[in-house]
Amino acid sequence: QVQLVESGGGLVQAGGSLRLSCAASGRTFISGAMGWFRQAPGKEREFVAAISGRTYYADSVKGRFTISRDNAKNTVYLQMNNLKPEDTAVYYCAARPGVVVRTTPADYAYWGQGTQVTVSS
Repeated sequence: QVQLVESGGGLVQAGGSLRLSCAASGRTFISGAMGWFRQAPGKEREFVAAISGRTYYADSVKGRFTISRDNAKNTVYLQMNNLKPEDTAVYYCAARPGVVVRTTPADYAYWGQGTQVTVSS
């Protein structure tokens, strides 16, 4: 069993920054593919970024967000810079076994509870 706990969300003005953390425990797949997704009200959950041997980003966040991980701490991070109001959503950390990155939520077996990010204009 894998447990994922996100933290670091909050309210920020447009142009500001936040760093989200995802602490993994239990039978961890921290060395495998880990991803960040987000879901805004009334919208489907969408891919944001993922990390395995490489990093992958949605076009909407490329150049502004950076995903990284610290295997010693079993933690994955999402540094979000130059935030925009359209980045407002609940952000979820997800894990899947193996090293192949997927961008579809259904391909991830383990999820955190989510952390709210609100960007004001």
